[in-house]
Amino acid sequence: MATNFSIRPFSSPRSSSFPRNSQISTSRNPFLLFPSNQTSRFRISSSIKGKGEVSDKETNKIPTGLRTDRDLQLESVEERNPSFSKEKESIDSYEGFEWKWPPWKHLPYRYKIIGATSLAFVVCNMDKVNLSVAIIPMSHQFGWNASMAGLVQSSFFWGYALSQLPGGWLAKIFGGRKVLRIGVLTWSLATILVPFVAGFMPGLVLSRILVGIGEGVSPSAATDLIARTIPIQERSRAVAFVFGGLSIGSVMGLLLAPPIIQSFGWESVFYIFGFLGIFWCLGFELIKEAQTPFVDEYTLGARRIANGPVSTSVFSSNKSWDTSFRELGTSLKDVPWKEFFKSQAVWAMIYAHFCGSWGHYTCLSWLPTYFSEELDLNLTEAAWVSVLPPLASILVTSIAAPFADNLISTGVETTMVRKICQTVAFMSPAVCMTLSSLDLGLPPWEVVLILTAGLALSSFALSGLYCTHQDISPEYASVLLGITNTVGAVPGIVGVALTGYLFDTTHSWSLSLFAPSIFFYLTGTVVWLAFASSKPQSFSKTD
Repeated sequence: MATNFSIRPFSSPRSSSFPRNSQISTSRNPFLLFPSNQTSRFRISSSIKGKGEVSDKETNKIPTGLRTDRDLQLESVEERNPSFSKEKESIDSYEGFEWKWPPWKHLPYRYKIIGATSLAFVVCNMDKVNLSVAIIPMSHQFGWNASMAGLVQSSFFWGYALSQLPGGWLAKIFGGRKVLRIGVLTWSLATILVPFVAGFMPGLVLSRILVGIGEGVSPSAATDLIARTIPIQERSRAVAFVFGGLSIGSVMGLLLAPPIIQSFGWESVFYIFGFLGIFWCLGFELIKEAQTPFVDEYTLGARRIANGPVSTSVFSSNKSWDTSFRELGTSLKDVPWKEFFKSQAVWAMIYAHFCGSWGHYTCLSWLPTYFSEELDLNLTEAAWVSVLPPLASILVTSIAAPFADNLISTGVETTMVRKICQTVAFMSPAVCMTLSSLDLGLPPWEVVLILTAGLALSSFALSGLYCTHQDISPEYASVLLGITNTVGAVPGIVGVALTGYLFDTTHSWSLSLFAPSIFFYLTGTVVWLAFASSKPQSFSKTD
C-alpha cells in the first residue's frame, strides 16, 4: 500500500485567488509573497492506493518536506510555462553570485580592519623613504650641502617624536579608527605639498614635520584598533601583519621611487605616493564599523573582580564626535599617568623601545653609506643591498608571529613568550653586528648577509615588545605606545647625528655605528628579561 499526500493552497474568504497570469516575486523572503492582509493556508488530502497502482507522475507529487507558498506558486507557473524553470535557475544563480560579492564582504570586521591598517602602513613607509631617494636630485637643483640635506631629513623625526604621546591620547578618546584616518590624510596631503614648497626651506621643513606628525599618530591608532578588536590568541599575528606593512612599504618605496624619479622627475614621486594615501582614505570609509568590538576577557575579568560588573562601552570605538569632545576636557586627568610610571613593566617597555629604535634608525640611515665606503660597493649595489633587510624582515615576521601565537595557544605563559621573542630580536642583531665589526677577513657579500640576517631577526620584536602594550592594558594600549614610541623616536634625532659625529672623530664604523647599537641591544635584553611582564597591570582598573 502507498499513501499519497497532496498539498494545495487554500484561500480564506478574505484572500483573493492567485491570478493566472501574475508575475512571480523573486524576493529573498519566500514568506512575504502574499500581501500582509491575506492569510495563506494549506489543505491536505490523502488517498490510499494499492501497491503498484502509483504512477510515476503521482509519485513525483509526493512531498518530501515542508512546501511554502512560494514553492506552490512557482510549481503552478512552471506547469503553465515550462520555460520558467530555466529562468528560475538563472535568478537563483544570480542571487547566489550577488550574495558572495565582493569576496571580503562577509569577512569578520577584525580581518578587514587589520588588512586596511597594514595597507596604511605600507603607504606610510613609502612616503617616509621617498625623500631619502629624492634628496639627491633635490640637493643638486637647490644647491644644498650635506648639512642642509640632513636638516630636511631629520625634520621628519621632530614631528614623529612630538606626535607620539598626543596620538596615543587621541586614539584613547576618539578611537584608533578615526585617528588613523586623520593621520593618513595629514601625511598624504603634506607629501603632495613638498614639490610646492621645496624652494622655500621653512615651508619644506614644515611639510616634513607634518608628514612626521601624521605618521607619528598612526602606530598608537593601530595599537588601539588591535587592542579593541583582536583576541590575545591572534594578537601576535595581527601586530606582525599590521607593522609588517612598514617593511613592505620600505621595499616598495626603495624599488619604485628611483624609476619614477628618472622617468618623470623628483616631484612625481611625492604626487604619486601622496595620492595613494588619499585613495586609501576613500577605501577605508567603505569598511563599516562593527557595533560590538572585541573586549579582552582576561583584562575584563580582572576589572570585574576588582570593581564589579564592567560595561564594554569603555572599549567601544563607536563614539560620536560630540561625545568624544566632551570627554576631551577631562580625559587627561583621568589617565593614570602616575600609575604608568610606577610599573616596572612600563619602564622595561620604554627602555626596550629606545634600545630597539637606536639600532633600527642608525642602521636605516647609515648602512647604505657603510656598504658603499667600507665594503667598496658602488651606489647601485648599495641601493639594492639596502632593500635586503626589510625584505628579509617580511619573511621573518611570517614565521615569528605564528610561532608566538602557537606557544600561547598551547598554554605557555604570555609573559614568557614575549620575553623569548624580544630576546631573539635583541641578541640576533647584537651577535651579527659583533661579527661584522671584527676583522675576520670576510668578503663583502658575507658581511651583507650577516647584517641582513641580524636586522631581519629583530622583527621578532613585533611579537615581543609591540604586543605587550595591548597585553598589560587594552584600554590604555594606545597611550602606552605613545609614551614608549616618544622615547623610541629620540634615536632618530640624536642617534643618527651622533653616529656621524663619532665617525668623523674616530673614522671607525665599528666604534661609531656598531658599538653603541650592540651596547643598547645587550642592556635592553637584560632589562627586558628582568622586568618585562604581560600581566594586566593595576592601572587597568577604573578608579
